[in-house]
Amino acid sequence: MAKVETINRENKVQEQGNCGSAMDLISSLLAIGNEQSLRSVVSNLGQELAVCHGLLVEMEAEVQQQEKLRDRLKMIKMSVERQRSEAEHLQENVPPYLPKPTRSCNTGPAVKREEATKAECTKKSKEDATAVKQMPLISPEEFDNIPAYLRGRLRCEQINVVIQEINNAVAAKYKIMHQPLKSMKAPARKLYSRFLEEEIKETRGEFFIMEADIKEFTQLKMDKRCYNILSILRHAQRLREIRCSGFVRYIIC
Repeated sequence: MAKVETINRENKVQEQGNCGSAMDLISSLLAIGNEQSLRSVVSNLGQELAVCHGLLVEMEAEVQQQEKLRDRLKMIKMSVERQRSEAEHLQENVPPYLPKPTRSCNTGPAVKREEATKAECTKKSKEDATAVKQMPLISPEEFDNIPAYLRGRLRCEQINVVIQEINNAVAAKYKIMHQPLKSMKAPARKLYSRFLEEEIKETRGEFFIMEADIKEFTQLKMDKRCYNILSILRHAQRLREIRCSGFVRYIIC
């Protein structure tokens, strides 16, 4: 009994000491806060503590997210291992009554598939070689965005008629270019020679026509109105011009 009372007295003394030390700390902090020279330091410490608190909150959220991701990965790993185990079991326990694969049933369809794939690729490459680039028509929205000084009194339908005529000219020109030389008649051979002479370094790999082609393959008149429409098409990025040796080549974009 005397021992218990002694312990209680010691605890009370310790509590009084803790209270005294806490009061001393509070008094010290109040004294610091009242000092003008230390107020800025205390304010900076408070701001830094707030920043640290925000970083700790972000780190806690990131840790929680990573824990969720870890749990999901564990579930995926368990599922993959289970499926692999099932696949290995099926491979080791194939029923004996199932038919075994033979050489004929494996190679035959594979060869046919390979031949069909080669034929399809050959057909596609031929189509790509003869494909001709065409200009898309001008939409009403694009027409409205064309500057008024270019449009003038032109209508969207009139511009699209010129686009269709130029597309027809391009198609006619490159139809001749893609023909075998031996199958050409004299007029086509003459045009083919002119097309080759008109090729320059800047037009390699491009589809283009010249004024002579427009006159040859269309009913368009190369007047002021037609040149104005060509300027509109250049503004709308349907074609671009290359000027060389006094001639204009219209590149299809």
